[in-house]
Amino acid sequence: MASARRFVDRTLTGWGADRVAFEAQLVVSELVTNAMRHGGGVVQLRLLGHGPELACVVTDHSRVPPIAASPDIFAEFGRGLRLVEALSTNWGWIIAGTRDKLVWAVLAA
Repeated sequence: MASARRFVDRTLTGWGADRVAFEAQLVVSELVTNAMRHGGGVVQLRLLGHGPELACVVTDHSRVPPIAASPDIFAEFGRGLRLVEALSTNWGWIIAGTRDKLVWAVLAA
């Protein structure tokens, strides 16, 4: 997890987009955690910058769609995708090829 946050920080600083680094680190942390917990592990983490937008993309081994649950207020888990939803302008997922899933979130850079 820490290596994913460092990757985001280094990449966005190099791109001159460090003002969105904190939000991107939170989003990436949640996507990576979900891939590890529910997706059979992380295959790839990518950041894509295009004009005023930044896309965070995490690929995992699962074909099961991510579901933003409405957890009980005392639940220990279940708020990650709600956080992604709150910080991003859009998010979603697609099946890539025959076995991997890409979960993405777009942030205003």
